[in-house]
Amino acid sequence: MSRALADALDKLLKTAGPSAATLFTVAQRRELDRFAQHTGALRLSTQGRGASYLLLDAALARAHLLALRPTAIDELDASLPARANNIARMRDSKGRSHVHAIGYLLLKAIGDGVIWQRGDGTTYDVSTATALAGAAAIAIEADDTWHTQAPIWLVENQALFDRLDWLPPNAHGSIVYYGGQLSRRLLDWMELRARSGSIVFFPDYDGVGLLNYARLREKSLAPVQFWLMPEWQERLRKFGNNRVWQNTRRDFDAALVRLEALGMPLEVKALCQAMAAQGLGLEHEAVWL
Repeated sequence: MSRALADALDKLLKTAGPSAATLFTVAQRRELDRFAQHTGALRLSTQGRGASYLLLDAALARAHLLALRPTAIDELDASLPARANNIARMRDSKGRSHVHAIGYLLLKAIGDGVIWQRGDGTTYDVSTATALAGAAAIAIEADDTWHTQAPIWLVENQALFDRLDWLPPNAHGSIVYYGGQLSRRLLDWMELRARSGSIVFFPDYDGVGLLNYARLREKSLAPVQFWLMPEWQERLRKFGNNRVWQNTRRDFDAALVRLEALGMPLEVKALCQAMAAQGLGLEHEAVWL
């Protein structure tokens, strides 16, 4: 199924007479040329330095468009989820933008008395929810007003979300598991208001983790601290992995540029220098070793 061809045929069928080639994208012109060659329903004419497409068989073009796009754009219900409209439009839930309007923040309370609240006065006792169900969740949208006064700890891998015995004794707040990459939705959500008093960020010590740290600092309105595990220098030397370093080297280099522009904390710079000098990355489950 070709979205470019569907868009191009839609334009042709809405135009009386020839359609200038300049009205179509490069991808659409490529698909129209193939369609003309295979069906004979279309002709490309050139005159001087210009070119135009002329439909010779509108019925065939309309039937082909219907096969590609079962529902016309103006018949779509904008209130339905984007993925449903993508199926109606292109027979594919991922045919166009399919980002869900709502995301879900999976979190646990660190200690008692961890409260989230909204601007309308609604409160959510995350400590009670964690004690009852083992974890809590908040449905988030970029323009909502959910926030907490206590710190948010962000961890990259689930093991550190499952077991909290690695945390410093005085840690308090909410721990959030984000699964390898910070999503655009989460970053956009943090950009619109300060979601906590501070954010403590604990990723793998590799290019991906450092690039996520840069992205978070660029977006978050709350201050962001990069958390270094105790005796990280010795852990890097003893448990660091060259493959982890090599596989994320491009992200590491990109992160350095962005962090230098933001102003890199001295302790993070020391970590980066040690990683580069030794050619090692360190997965953050090493905090237990």
